[in-house]
Amino acid sequence: MTVTVLYDADCGFCTKCSRWLMRRGAKADFTPLQAADLAGLGVDAARAQSELPAVLARGDVVYGAAACAAALSTGPRWMRVLSRLLVWPPVAVLAHVGYRLVAAHRHRLPGATESCALPERYPSTRP
Repeated sequence: MTVTVLYDADCGFCTKCSRWLMRRGAKADFTPLQAADLAGLGVDAARAQSELPAVLARGDVVYGAAACAAALSTGPRWMRVLSRLLVWPPVAVLAHVGYRLVAAHRHRLPGATESCALPERYPSTRP
């Protein structure tokens, strides 16, 4: 199964996470968002600025926690198990909330810089 994960190469945290997954055996095609033909892949360019997109083998595009699960689904057994867990409905809700929190604060996480901050228009996770 080929999955293309389009990470933000300007974000040190995103780059570090992509490299971490590759070193541990994920076989997804990790491609910088900035170098991809987003329209040709069917990726919403505005949404890709605030949520990790992944293009699945059949051409469907998923974002956020579902994209993380897609990346994990290409790795060794422990990653595939984690991937299935992340898309299981009771856990998927928590994964979505967790992803939004991490994405909103990625500029404060290890390996990040101020260029990792999302645009102000990014929807807040607060009510």
